[in-house]
Amino acid sequence: MLVILKPDATAEDLERVLGRIESLGGAAEVHRPRQILLAVRGADINPQTLVAMSGVETVQPSAPGYWLASRRAHPEDTVVRVRGRSVGGDHPPVLIAGPCAVETEDQLMRSAEAALEAGAQMLRGGAYKPRTSPYSFQGLGEEGLAMLARVRERLGVPIVTEMRDAATLELFQQYDMDVIQIGARNMQNYEILRRAGKAGRPVLLKRGPATSVEEWLMAAEYVLLAGNPDVILCERGVLPPASVATRYQLDIAAIPIVRRLSHLPVIADPSHAAGARDLVVPLAQAAIAAGAQGLLVEVHAEPCQALCDGRQALEPGQARALMENLRRHGYVPEPAPAASGLVGARVIDWRPS
Repeated sequence: MLVILKPDATAEDLERVLGRIESLGGAAEVHRPRQILLAVRGADINPQTLVAMSGVETVQPSAPGYWLASRRAHPEDTVVRVRGRSVGGDHPPVLIAGPCAVETEDQLMRSAEAALEAGAQMLRGGAYKPRTSPYSFQGLGEEGLAMLARVRERLGVPIVTEMRDAATLELFQQYDMDVIQIGARNMQNYEILRRAGKAGRPVLLKRGPATSVEEWLMAAEYVLLAGNPDVILCERGVLPPASVATRYQLDIAAIPIVRRLSHLPVIADPSHAAGARDLVVPLAQAAIAAGAQGLLVEVHAEPCQALCDGRQALEPGQARALMENLRRHGYVPEPAPAASGLVGARVIDWRPS
């Protein structure tokens, strides 16, 4: 059972509700995200007993496992703002682009410039890379975070990068990474989800390759319950049947389903689903047509030289062609003319005042 208090409920209201629950043999956990939420367990309590109490907004006897992420709790779309860029709601789809991994400062800068020239609003790049093989490139770690921070300072572009384990959160905060990405392998790492919920910055949550939409939304609930309302969901493909020739199968149907069930913005990662650059553009188009509110795309200055996932990274010209195609079909607006180029762009803090 969930007991949701009104936003203006007082401390006295909370104490009275807790006292009533305990007197009826129950127990409650108190959380304070957007509104105080009590998870009641251990007793058969009549909901009407609590509904009538001062400060109580609603009681859900059998709420879904993703109540805070659901449209029942929050009917309006959530818009996540990152240094002046908006993801979700009625805003045009955003492009988050860049290399799979940070390799060198020159590679990162050239790839970032190519992504921004194509129309990207945020830069992706992995400093920590969870890899299937222990012999594959694992990323540069803290050195990669420092490179990302320097590129942001020069180009004024927000950074999206993956947190591989909870122990590195302090480094992400030290280098002020703008969006913490939780990868598909860690979607159900609940300690990382809880820590990210307390990190004070938006979270991009990828769907695991063998998880349902409901499990994905329940993973987001961990972040929301920890107090972070800014979660961006990312569909990146599920395990395909043997007949499918792609790396993963991009679940296009999940996009409108999630938008119906949840108020959180949802974007798509066609690069990891495709596994081959010639398939990225059509999958990206399909995702946007299905209602995706953004794309997470790998772009590399020299994909053939990439240390990680070069086969699926777009070349700079292909990235420009992708955005031109989306503009031609009316999915994204024409870019506003730049007054003074990329370097020295004004950086706007995402955090609300």
